[in-house]
Amino acid sequence: MSTMTWVAEVGEDNARWLATESRTARLAREYRPRDIGEGRIEFSVRALGASRELGEEEDGFITEDGEGLRIWIGDDAFDLELVES
Repeated sequence: MSTMTWVAEVGEDNARWLATESRTARLAREYRPRDIGEGRIEFSVRALGASRELGEEEDGFITEDGEGLRIWIGDDAFDLELVES
């Protein structure tokens, strides 16, 4: 059985903030984004779902369009790439 996660390069400060200070960082562990080092953040299926619940006015909200998934922090968008293991 494979596990799906999504990873984005958001920079060290943003990764730390998303994993520790964002609204989703206060949820149960399986719903939190995870700082995996080197400025990258990882989302499990559940963490991605929780972040999709954020409004556009909140940092860390997710959008999806024909070009893929993006996480937004301020006015900056970062591409989320699917990783299957």
